[in-house]
Amino acid sequence: MSRMTAEEIRAIKSELNAMIEGTEIQTAGWMPGSNWGGTVYQPIYEKAARRDYSASARCFGLMVWEVFMERPERWSSGRFEKNGEPIGSRTYFRIQ
Repeated sequence: MSRMTAEEIRAIKSELNAMIEGTEIQTAGWMPGSNWGGTVYQPIYEKAARRDYSASARCFGLMVWEVFMERPERWSSGRFEKNGEPIGSRTYFRIQ
């Protein structure tokens, strides 16, 4: 993330917070979509991860975790399956 500007990081966090707002459950890997071109997430791939797909996914996951930790609601997370297949990223859910 040190390769990204503060404005790029703020834009990503703002976009993530907008997606999370009012929801009860989110799966990190399903949040950004598969094509980051022309989105706020593009700097993760191009700058932070130097065009490394795997590194960009990990960086994105860490940013998602940080956003959930900064939110006022209480959230937890875990690894789950869908149709008997492991989901490749963490799923976050609101707790009371």
